[in-house]
Amino acid sequence: MNDNSLVTNYLPIGIQVLVALGFVASSILGSWLLGPKFTSKNKLEAFESGLPSVGNARMQFSIKYFLVATLFVLFDVEVIFFYPWAVNFKEFAQTMGYDGFLRMLLFMSTVVIGLIYVIKKKALDWE
Repeated sequence: MNDNSLVTNYLPIGIQVLVALGFVASSILGSWLLGPKFTSKNKLEAFESGLPSVGNARMQFSIKYFLVATLFVLFDVEVIFFYPWAVNFKEFAQTMGYDGFLRMLLFMSTVVIGLIYVIKKKALDWE
C-alpha cells in the first residue's frame, strides 16, 4: 500500500477528530468568556441535588456496598459475553463444533463456580 492511499483513507477521520476537538475547545472558551464572573457563598457551596449539605463529605461507607457493586460489575461483564453466543448459537455450533461448545461450557462453569463461591462466602448478605 502506498503512502498516498493511506493518507486519503485516514483523512476523513483526522478531519472529524479536528472538528470535534475544535468544537470542544470553542465551547469551553465560549462559556468561559461569556459566562457570569461573580461569586457568592451559595455559588461556592457544594450542590447536593437540591438538598442542603449535611455532615462531612468524607463519610465512611460499609465495605459491603463496594463489594456488592464490584461483584455486580464483574458478573454483569461476564454475562455480556453470553448474549452474542446465545444469539448466534446455530452458526457458532456449525463453525466451532464440539470444541467451541466445550470452551463455552468451561466459561459458563467458571462463572457459576464463581457465583457459588460468592454465595458460600456470604458476600451478598446485606446485614
